[in-house]
Amino acid sequence: MDKPKMHTLNRADENYRKLAELFPNAVTETIDETTGEVVRAIDKDVLMQEISTTVVDGNEERYQFTWPDKKKSILLANAPTSKTLRPCREESVNFDNTENLYIEGDNLEVLKLLQETYLGKVKMIYIDPPYNTGNDFVYEDDFAQSTEDYLENSGQFDENGNRLVQNTENNGRFHTDWLNMIYPRLKIARDLLTDDGVIFISIDDNEVENLLKCCGEIFGNSNFIAQIPWRKRTAKSDVPFGFSQDYEYIVCFAKSNNFVASVDGKERKYYETPDFTGRPWRVHDLTKQTTASERPNSYFTIINPKTSEQYPANPNRTWAITEDTFRTYYAENRIVFPGDYDFLNIQKPVLRYWKEDDMKKAGNKFGKVAVSTKLPDNIGMSQDGTKEITSLLGSKVFSFPKPSALIKYLISTSTEKNDFILDFFSGSATTAHAVMQLNAEDGGHRKFIMVQLPEQTDVKSEAYKAGYKTICEIGEERIRRAGKKIKEENPLTSTSLDTGFRVLKLDSSNMKDTYYTPSEYQASLFSSLEDNIKSDRTPEDLLFQVMLDLGVLLSSKIEEKNIAGKKVFFVEENYLVACFDENVTIDVITEIAKRKPYYFVMRDSSMANDSVATNFEQIFAAYSPDTVRKVL
Repeated sequence: MDKPKMHTLNRADENYRKLAELFPNAVTETIDETTGEVVRAIDKDVLMQEISTTVVDGNEERYQFTWPDKKKSILLANAPTSKTLRPCREESVNFDNTENLYIEGDNLEVLKLLQETYLGKVKMIYIDPPYNTGNDFVYEDDFAQSTEDYLENSGQFDENGNRLVQNTENNGRFHTDWLNMIYPRLKIARDLLTDDGVIFISIDDNEVENLLKCCGEIFGNSNFIAQIPWRKRTAKSDVPFGFSQDYEYIVCFAKSNNFVASVDGKERKYYETPDFTGRPWRVHDLTKQTTASERPNSYFTIINPKTSEQYPANPNRTWAITEDTFRTYYAENRIVFPGDYDFLNIQKPVLRYWKEDDMKKAGNKFGKVAVSTKLPDNIGMSQDGTKEITSLLGSKVFSFPKPSALIKYLISTSTEKNDFILDFFSGSATTAHAVMQLNAEDGGHRKFIMVQLPEQTDVKSEAYKAGYKTICEIGEERIRRAGKKIKEENPLTSTSLDTGFRVLKLDSSNMKDTYYTPSEYQASLFSSLEDNIKSDRTPEDLLFQVMLDLGVLLSSKIEEKNIAGKKVFFVEENYLVACFDENVTIDVITEIAKRKPYYFVMRDSSMANDSVATNFEQIFAAYSPDTVRKVL
């Protein structure tokens, strides 16, 4: 039995491990100039020899994108966190059955907590981060300042110690602070995407250039998909220079070249004819926009073998196939000539495509077409987003929310019906609203994960006057009301619609000793019965920290059962079983072992007596030897 690590991976350590596995001959040791200690290292010369590339070092000229503290922002993304997520049933909706999550807390810390559990599981991310207009807030992350300096300089704190600071235009680090905020979050977010996943980021002119460079570096320039213009308003007259900035942008990058976006297209016309019973077919142009000099092999005369009629190639638009390919296609009945069918009005040969082949090639994308960067007219502008939330919540409690129709459209182009959608700048929870609405329309079961800092509302704001003390309270109430409204408007399609959400709140570790590791646990398992769990933490708090540590989805089905008077949690049936009660007896251990869970977790101070501790391993060895046992 061992202890969960209770902190996220150190990504730098993980990257070093991967590099060492690939190139073990490049692993070496050196002296740290600061501490004088021997530390691990990578021999750059050996590594460069292995990958046969050119080394660019120091101040040598090369294309690069950098800013002050960039190295520190990378380190920040890789650094582990020991924080946890605590469930809040009273603020949740349908806690026991929902698969949706609403997480309150600093999104950098939350993303780190999610990166193991949701690694490669999120199909789409949409975020609407601070635009860096000079009036909005950005997260200020700790770049190794002293505690005193940091507290003095960090600006606004909420009651949980989350960091916000107004980034004014006269700040000498105006762009630097914004880049240091966005870069580590995007770096972690990439790891959460599926291999065919995609991220959409709303932005305006202030930082669009830097955002494109950031994403190009993190996702790869080859994975740039589109910069989509979105019209946020009609032209204003009282603007500098007479130009009204009516458009924002939605920057889109894929995780890899496996991403494919699509929308419903016009249904193709397929024909059913007696000569090919049960094999519907369509026709396609047999020419290509190339000249005879460009494609000499395609510049030839097609002769109808049945009528001997000739169809010479156009020197400015040749055939799309060679003469050899023509003969192959003709033998396969794939060439259609004028006069073959009375219902076809064609003047030259065309190519026949079978519906069965189209369906096989397209898979679940059959009937879909490529997405235009011109958004549909019905996705709305800023005023529509404001009207939408005002209608739901009774007053203008949030500034410049995106219309849910816009986010719903993006989701419809890029996800399947069972995918995860993440928004870690969730604001008024428009993305959650859009997910529920689309699910109601197409019968989908998409799951949302919303992450929002519990930023306090201004005491003079409409939100505060309406009773919303934080942005999270606005978002959560919007989801409640939007879910109810969608069900009322779609009674036939929403009977199984998931409009609930689990509220989880970022907090410090449940453990008194925050940074212990399994290697530090050297004493006998039950040699010390001193409890190392904070006194204010509940069994459910411990369960969710264990789920994070073991990579169990936070939306997993949780059942609470009574075994011999003790509360026992069953997660995804018998995948994870946990008991955090005191005085656990042999009867309890035996009954749990008989259930043959994959994981079993309990507190190391919970054994009722020495007899239980002595017989623990024997009980599991007898009933469920493959169960992985861990203690807190």
